[in-house]
Amino acid sequence: MCGGFTCSKNALTALNILYVVVGFILIAAAVYGRASALVTNLPIIGGILACGIFLILVSILGLFGAIQHNQVMLFFYMVILFLLLLVQFSVACACLAVNMDEQKQLAEQGWSRVNMQLKAEVQKTFSCCGFDDKIHAINDSMGHPECLKDPVCCPFGSPDDCRCTAPCMAKLQSTIDYAFKLCGGIGLFFSFTEFVGVWLTVRYRNQKDPRANPRAFL
Repeated sequence: MCGGFTCSKNALTALNILYVVVGFILIAAAVYGRASALVTNLPIIGGILACGIFLILVSILGLFGAIQHNQVMLFFYMVILFLLLLVQFSVACACLAVNMDEQKQLAEQGWSRVNMQLKAEVQKTFSCCGFDDKIHAINDSMGHPECLKDPVCCPFGSPDDCRCTAPCMAKLQSTIDYAFKLCGGIGLFFSFTEFVGVWLTVRYRNQKDPRANPRAFL
């Protein structure tokens, strides 16, 4: 019977194995990003590593609790998973609710804090110059490196001082919006799996092992 003790145990075990795999994927992605210099922001890499390690630890707690039917382990696992559910669901809803103006404000704050090397990489990758339409201002408070020549904007035979003057925010808008929607969607999906995990844990804790002593307190 699917709603029985064995089914609940196997489902909870499989769910935690999935969390362990996801945790290792996060750790591998962070290590690969750092080794290949794809991500130069150390706090971001540290955050991804911390999330992966924390997810693995919580999953191990859930695995041992599910295999041994340990009431204490299952209780702490249920509480931690429920707190993660609340935080992740809130963050996912916030990501999906961010509008274009709020995205621009967040991007503007990020642009003002990063160094010139990262700004130069962004300008080179997206063939843009500066953050927004203030790039021609004499006193640009946002700041940006020298704008590179762009063969698309400056075809062969153009003057030497030809530069691509499209602001970066105009080209990053769709990318930023897609990133928010993607993070929100993934967050909602994992929130659903965490809700299933909490529900399975509550049901599993209240079930008795048919192979155990029927007089034992479970």
